[in-house]
Amino acid sequence: MNEVVLYDYWRSSASYRVRIALNLLGVDYRTVPINLLEGVHRTPDYLALNPQGLVPTLVINGKTLTQSLAIIEYLAETRPECGLLPSDIADRQKVRALAYAIAMDIHPICNLHVVSHLMTLTDKTDAREEWMKHFITDGLRKLEAMIGNGDGAFSFGDTLTMADLCLVPQVYNARRWGVDLTAFKHIVDIDARCAELPAFQAAHPVRVKP
Repeated sequence: MNEVVLYDYWRSSASYRVRIALNLLGVDYRTVPINLLEGVHRTPDYLALNPQGLVPTLVINGKTLTQSLAIIEYLAETRPECGLLPSDIADRQKVRALAYAIAMDIHPICNLHVVSHLMTLTDKTDAREEWMKHFITDGLRKLEAMIGNGDGAFSFGDTLTMADLCLVPQVYNARRWGVDLTAFKHIVDIDARCAELPAFQAAHPVRVKP
């Protein structure tokens, strides 16, 4: 059997999502750290593997996969019994909408290279923190409304889905930047439930920091 290898940066939200998925599915893997702060993602060797120069990259079943949600969807579709994507097509759309609201609307605006460029455009010393707090707060407010008044334990009912794999890393980032989460009761409750699960605990940045 081919070895599964995850090219990952410990604090990357996208990498964090995939670590959770692999842990939940019981997939054994080896980690290769890609230090974004040292520019390892821009080296010729890594760009040959992932032309975008982003993390994570997953090598599995002889394939090289990029983009965290595409990776998670591959894992979910090759293991449909796992439940990360519901079997019903309408339910799958709802889970994808929740996941994409984080991964495509909040995360890109708050990504390292975006905020690094912002800091070249302003002399305002607290611009980074204001930017992060503004966009994370706005995104989580919308996500809270999307989750709605559901009485399930997680983002979509009582089963863990891809949406929860995106939510937890985003809450980690929100706390890191000092975002006030008081108004986001559903999000905070879901994050707390996930934090009790070994797969999430093992994927936490503090646990995997090189």
